[in-house]
Amino acid sequence: MDLYQLFKTQTPIIGVVHLLPLPTSPRWGGNLKAVIDRAEQEAVALASGGVNSIIVENFFDAPFTKNLVDAAVVSAMTVVVQRIQNLVTLPIGLNVLRNDALSAMAIASVVKAQFIRVNVLTGVMATDQGLIEGQAHELLRYRRELGSDVKIFADVLVKHAHPLGNVNLTTAVQDTIERGLADAVILSGWATGSPTSLADLELATVAAKGTPVFIGSGASWENIGTLMQSASGVIVSSSLKRHGQREQTIDPIRVASFVEAVHRSYLSKSDTKSHKEVKVHF
Repeated sequence: MDLYQLFKTQTPIIGVVHLLPLPTSPRWGGNLKAVIDRAEQEAVALASGGVNSIIVENFFDAPFTKNLVDAAVVSAMTVVVQRIQNLVTLPIGLNVLRNDALSAMAIASVVKAQFIRVNVLTGVMATDQGLIEGQAHELLRYRRELGSDVKIFADVLVKHAHPLGNVNLTTAVQDTIERGLADAVILSGWATGSPTSLADLELATVAAKGTPVFIGSGASWENIGTLMQSASGVIVSSSLKRHGQREQTIDPIRVASFVEAVHRSYLSKSDTKSHKEVKVHF
């Protein structure tokens, strides 16, 4: 996958819009306008802060259903994404939690979004929703039937979950790409807001053999300079919220600081690469 063609940059920063509880979720407040207003506010804050893309999640719908969400959730997310698209021109992605990849693909295809995030594309994971099985075959077939070119970003050994059996990271990355046909893979820490390790990112990047590897959680302006040395891009949310608290709204100042840190890390990475090339040349 050509990151520049999709995001107009080689080091994409994807900011997350965490939607307030949607219809039929346990904490639904009965006011879709409030959901839309906050989503619009956060999308504008992310765009003005300099991110390259936005992904929309039904984050506050927890506790989640493990597979298909209610039709009302699909309808609400479709409306929200369209409203965001009226305000910003950035590429848009969708993550329908916990693992409703088919609904995400349907929404993305209809509204002409660019990508979806799938927590479990291949394998079986033990989660707080129970056992979740990957649906790579159904998802790829559905994308073909829709005539869609929506990209699939898939988590590898996703957070808040444990694999059944002994699965190492290298095998998991390779299976996700070669057998699940993911367009990009995502590496996270053990939970929301928890960063992955640099060692795991390096291992995943080698195993991916050129397929983009994204940081999926725990990125902040303090650690992103290190983590981006071994990643293609980053998905970020919690550290961009006011006071760093995920229940709060996006803080444009935090976004700008994070974007600046990523740009510095890219320049540093480019300089390091140039030095290595010079040494090899001579």
